[in-house]
Amino acid sequence: MRRSTLLATLLATAVLGGCATPQPWVKPYERGRLADPIMQWQVDLLAAKNSQHVRDIREGARGANGVQGGGCGCK
Repeated sequence: MRRSTLLATLLATAVLGGCATPQPWVKPYERGRLADPIMQWQVDLLAAKNSQHVRDIREGARGANGVQGGGCGCK
């Protein structure tokens, strides 16, 4: 009985330890590297914005650019 109580206490401590205050994954001094233009998805940002504008006009919907599919269900 005593062993199971100790095990339950250790397990609860381990689980609640994960709820501690999270540390930032990216430190403030590392953000400069992530903001480097080479880290962008598109090589030519102007062409990507133009392509997105054409897609918005063709689909007749705006926003939700990160999800597959359009408002009409044609994709």
